[in-house]
Amino acid sequence: MEPGGTMVIDRDGLDRLVDVLRAQGYRVIGPQVREAAIVLGELTSAAQLPAGWSVDTEPGRYRLRRRDDAAVFAHSAGPGSWKQFLHPPHRRVREIGPDLVEREVEESPEQLAFLGVRGCDLAAIGILTRVLAGGAQPDTGYTARRAGLFVIAVNCTEPGGVCFCASMGTGPGVSAGYDLALTETIDDAGHRFLVVAGSPAGAELLGELAAYPAAATEIAAAAAAVDAAAGRMGRAMPDADLRAVIRDSQESPQWQEVASRCLTCGNCTMVCPTCFCTTTEDVTDLTGDHAERWERWASCFELDYSYVHGGNVRQSGASRYRQWLSHKVGTWHDQFGSSGCVGCGRCIAWCPAGIDITAEMTRLAAGVPDDHR
Repeated sequence: MEPGGTMVIDRDGLDRLVDVLRAQGYRVIGPQVREAAIVLGELTSAAQLPAGWSVDTEPGRYRLRRRDDAAVFAHSAGPGSWKQFLHPPHRRVREIGPDLVEREVEESPEQLAFLGVRGCDLAAIGILTRVLAGGAQPDTGYTARRAGLFVIAVNCTEPGGVCFCASMGTGPGVSAGYDLALTETIDDAGHRFLVVAGSPAGAELLGELAAYPAAATEIAAAAAAVDAAAGRMGRAMPDADLRAVIRDSQESPQWQEVASRCLTCGNCTMVCPTCFCTTTEDVTDLTGDHAERWERWASCFELDYSYVHGGNVRQSGASRYRQWLSHKVGTWHDQFGSSGCVGCGRCIAWCPAGIDITAEMTRLAAGVPDDHR
């Protein structure tokens, strides 16, 4: 089977997809309901997928909601992103034994298969790959984990209340970078998934399933559903040059206003699928004979993040929020050739103060003259 043609599998075919991947040695990661949220974790069968669940999201609010049907992918982004599996939040990188010889810890990455990657998160994986695997000094751990990745993407037909991927150009339809792409459909004809192979590996796996060619009417209906989702986004970035808005707003009083609400807790950076900053910690055992160096995620909202030569450069909450937002939608372009924001809305839903990045950018844009944008 060649990549490109649209096929159809039924709900049993989705179960079969998980079984085939596991039989081929993949650790399958997908969404599942746990602890009052839809989170990402290992799937041993497709029965663990969140069938019949959706979510309601607002700034600072996330709630599960039961559906009237058995849709599997009718929910928006949860608190976790695929980043945690490619760029782990805590990992050992070096160790020193009693012989005082420093050794780099060699990783043996598992073969991962991601099931249910939305357009925003597919874009985020592409951004992380440019950041961590590009350049003169690639992160060898990331490149090893990314190398064997199999991606099953999902076209989004039901965006959440804090989603704004359409205004960032990352969704609701998926772009390049997947092995298989699914569009879920439930109607009088039944529960099924339109499938497009995006790689030879995807086409080969699709051949293992009981797939049949999609009718032209099914393809058109699925495309219309994805297009309609773009018009039902809960949020949107302002229609402006965001880089110019950031550049011309460095002294805006809006930074102080948002700082009066921001707790500088770093939640936004922890749930963001593209934030990549890390720090290192050295630990020893009780005997002092063995030491280890661990890498963990860090946040630019931490007071010590900007510690240089005996002092912290960014001591105020306003300066730390400005640093985060300026980098995310402004100087990220200069470093990596794109925005660092993919419009997933996680930072809005999981901010305890309900701070909305789209609202803040809209306020900043309103304070910048048109000729500066």
